[in-house]
Amino acid sequence: MMRVMRPLAPAPTRRWPPARPWLPAFALCTLMAASAAAQGERFQVDPEATQVTVNVGRSGLLAFAGHTHEIAAPAIAGEILFDRAEIARSSVTLEFDAAALRVTGQGEPAEDVPEVQQVMVSERVLDVQQYPTIRFQSDRVAAGDQAGDALDLRVAGQLTLHGVTRPVTLPVEVRVTSDGLTAAGTVRIRQSDFGIRPVTAGAGTVRVRDEVEIVFRIVARLLPG
Repeated sequence: MMRVMRPLAPAPTRRWPPARPWLPAFALCTLMAASAAAQGERFQVDPEATQVTVNVGRSGLLAFAGHTHEIAAPAIAGEILFDRAEIARSSVTLEFDAAALRVTGQGEPAEDVPEVQQVMVSERVLDVQQYPTIRFQSDRVAAGDQAGDALDLRVAGQLTLHGVTRPVTLPVEVRVTSDGLTAAGTVRIRQSDFGIRPVTAGAGTVRVRDEVEIVFRIVARLLPG
């Protein structure tokens, strides 16, 4: 007797997990967030809250008869990249409007201020017509000690002043909050390093010191994104 062969039943269809169209978008967002974290946080300098002061002293035989000059640098712009995970990836860019520098009159007779201001911006000193911008660009940022929320950094970079670019290292104390950053410190530079001849008066018996002191407290706001 012939045996009738029955057709095989089709194999059951294997059910894979349901498609999740949101997964690629989620993965992309996660990758972007991780990349942003790796690149650090960007802060924009707040010129209204920032204070930069240049103290210029006197020297010479009759230095006691002269006065020191305090100069404010109100027009400042710049950006700071701060990488908490790897400080060495941080960077600083700052620009000042040289013509906006102002003699405050602190510690000297009020009647002397206009003349000191005029000499400072003239070709005898800053020559702001030819060199309108003072700029600092960091090359290297190194971390030092940390005490509480304050972190000591050494920021090395190039300072362009009076058309001359020279290396400068800034000791900086940094404090970072959830929405801002404050960087404070003091640095000294020599005018002659930037092609500026210190001003003299009284046949050289009173002259401005070659070395000037720059005291800064830079406040920057966290940029979105």
